[in-house]
Amino acid sequence: MILSWKRLRGGRGRRAGKKQPGVESGGEMELTTPNHFRCPISLDLMKDPVTLSTGITYDRENIEKWIHEDGNITCPVTNRVLTSFEPIPNHTIRRMIQDWCVENRSYGIERIPTPRIPVSSVEVFEINCNITTACKSEDQAGCRDLVAKIKKWTKESDRNKRCIVDNGAVSVLAEAFETFSKMCLDENVSVLEEILSTLTLLFPLAGEGLTYLGSASSMRCMVWFLKSGDLSRRRNAVLVLREIVSSDHRKVNVLLDIEGAIEPLFKLIKEPICPTATKASLVVVYRTITSASATEKPIQKFVDMGLVSLLLEMLVDAQRSLCEKALSVLDGLCSSDYGRGDAYNNSLIFPVIVKKILRVSDLATEFAVSILWKLCKNEEREEKTAFAEALQVGAFQKLLLLLQVGCADKTKEHVSELLKLLNPHRARLECIDSMDFKDLKRPF
Repeated sequence: MILSWKRLRGGRGRRAGKKQPGVESGGEMELTTPNHFRCPISLDLMKDPVTLSTGITYDRENIEKWIHEDGNITCPVTNRVLTSFEPIPNHTIRRMIQDWCVENRSYGIERIPTPRIPVSSVEVFEINCNITTACKSEDQAGCRDLVAKIKKWTKESDRNKRCIVDNGAVSVLAEAFETFSKMCLDENVSVLEEILSTLTLLFPLAGEGLTYLGSASSMRCMVWFLKSGDLSRRRNAVLVLREIVSSDHRKVNVLLDIEGAIEPLFKLIKEPICPTATKASLVVVYRTITSASATEKPIQKFVDMGLVSLLLEMLVDAQRSLCEKALSVLDGLCSSDYGRGDAYNNSLIFPVIVKKILRVSDLATEFAVSILWKLCKNEEREEKTAFAEALQVGAFQKLLLLLQVGCADKTKEHVSELLKLLNPHRARLECIDSMDFKDLKRPF
């Protein structure tokens, strides 16, 4: 396989219109890349040449994928077992490639930029130790500067991020956050803010780091950030809270024990600052109302603040991911008598929920059917208004169609039960919007 560069004669390029040596009229000239400039794995021009312990030079991106992502421990060319997994930058080859690019720039070849030297395991270990020392001496300024350095490294490349995570920086940062969160928040806000901002770049969080972040003092600090007017702090706080409560349902109780934790979560949904923060807030709210150990109290608070109406308004034109999360929260609220009572009183509940069936995604359909089932199955009103409202917006036909298209077993059970509940009331007015099915594919 030969890698080559072609320059066509014509009206294009910086030297268009000038006859080049070796180019015939209406022809083309071909430039072949020297073999020792090409990566043995991809056969492409190397942008960041590095040499392994076996003496073979590769492009950094390709060899790191070979080692770290594919799990190989041998040199691709020699097949020898590697004595070290830290590739050494080959500055000589890199400069030769850059010179070659400059010499042949008339062929449209751009000079490869000088790559940044990636962070090493030794550097990460040293900075982890320095952060721990700064925490013990309560040196918040020194700790903030060290954390900022980790943040800078993380932003430079995915390779740096992987090295930082693999060498335990998340646990060190989380422990530092817990340490400073136990002190005066006003005096340590800058270092706490820097740590939280850095942690959001290292997702997904796992292991011991979540234990430190899930402590009462750490979560109290995050709630304090949620209540602040700073948009960046609020965003970072809710993103980390999402990681915590999603990993351990027991942390939900820690969050709910903090005074004033619910109101700022609702505010992030009502007054969104960015889609990422809104989705994260919905996830946290979902965890608080569906946790096995949670009581009715958080549901009542969210309902009293108007969350049901807010979610229905959001669902009217929400994008897929936001729609799925909003439906999941609404499904959790409708698991409660208090939540269903508020939903019955909202005129949008049946038109919006039925509309989402077979229109967004399989997950959205499952949540929508679950909500409809809970509203119809648990209705205690004598006039059974829920059945009439569901039928009038075409619920029966959509449920029948859902059985034909196919769905999860649990959803199929709910659909079958709903059809039995609705069938006796079909004598009432039914109507259906045929546009609901315009994009639906037949199963045959």
